[in-house]
Amino acid sequence: MFILFPIFASIYNFIGLFHNYRNKIFRNLVWEFTIAVGIIDTVLYLEAMTDIYINAMWNDQLYNRQLHQPIWTGGWITISIICIVGIIGSIILLATDVNSVPPLVTVFGMAATYLFLIVMIIWAVQISAHIDETFPCLLLPINVVFITISLFREKIMQWTSSRSHVYGYGKNPVINMLNANLLDAQLWPLYGLIFMMPLLGVVLMILVLFGQAPDTAIRAWTDTANWTLSGFEGPQNLYSDGHYLCTVAAGGHKKIVKPVRKGIRHGHEVIVNRQLMIANAFENVLEEKTPRLHRCVRDFYDKYGFPVADYIRHNKVACDITYFVMKPLEWFFLIVLYLVDVNPENRIAVQYLPGVYHKK
Repeated sequence: MFILFPIFASIYNFIGLFHNYRNKIFRNLVWEFTIAVGIIDTVLYLEAMTDIYINAMWNDQLYNRQLHQPIWTGGWITISIICIVGIIGSIILLATDVNSVPPLVTVFGMAATYLFLIVMIIWAVQISAHIDETFPCLLLPINVVFITISLFREKIMQWTSSRSHVYGYGKNPVINMLNANLLDAQLWPLYGLIFMMPLLGVVLMILVLFGQAPDTAIRAWTDTANWTLSGFEGPQNLYSDGHYLCTVAAGGHKKIVKPVRKGIRHGHEVIVNRQLMIANAFENVLEEKTPRLHRCVRDFYDKYGFPVADYIRHNKVACDITYFVMKPLEWFFLIVLYLVDVNPENRIAVQYLPGVYHKK
């Protein structure tokens, strides 16, 4: 459903640009599933298949190749409501025969549909900054473009295929004048684009009454980092390298793990505390004095260090607990260093400095 359907729907909706479907019920179901499955697939893909953290604000500290949220958390409600209004406009267009309603209704339906379409286009532009990771997320915007074009074309053809158009719909002369000017269906997409702005203004005014800021629709895209429309530069990612002592030093509460400075590991910056430097200095001694024992220790560390690091990476409390659990080993390492090294503190101090050999 969530892997094969997007491929089928994309082909089906592309064909709809050039072909009028006879089975409108089936087509409508495909369109509905395209939107629903597309939204779910996009969220699942971002969460499970990428290094994008949709809950990470632009100023949150990230690690390695992680990326901040592409849409600001504070703007999700506004963007969601705009999309819902757009989807409702599309449903109105699907559910009505343009020959049985005033043209102004159809135009406002198109105006609402434009809202959803434009959000999808902005979304595509936003994530294009990391297209190598996010290209599957472009399927939804592309299909929304296909559906919108097909839907508008169908409504225009419905109108032009009928010769009996009503010029007056009531006693209101203003409405009748507008409807008379809208009899050229070829101009409906243009009129819909014009009416979209006042419709958006009404939606935003209603959202303001419920506590949303007037500029939230813009800030949703700009109050981010790492993306095309981002207005902020997030903190430089730190390098944890998957090892749990590096993760503890970078991810725990500062008052507990006591980071002392930044260091360099494999060309990347890491946060260093004394526990990490002592452990790395101890490994240096092992490699110099007992290479075979060092290989065994290294294999054990690599086997169990990565899973531990993955588990504690985004949990400050877990990092703090790991720091305390490692304390007895830290003291043991320190005793060994003082027993075998003439200048143990010098060896400890130079760990993770540029140009200095280190392992952890």
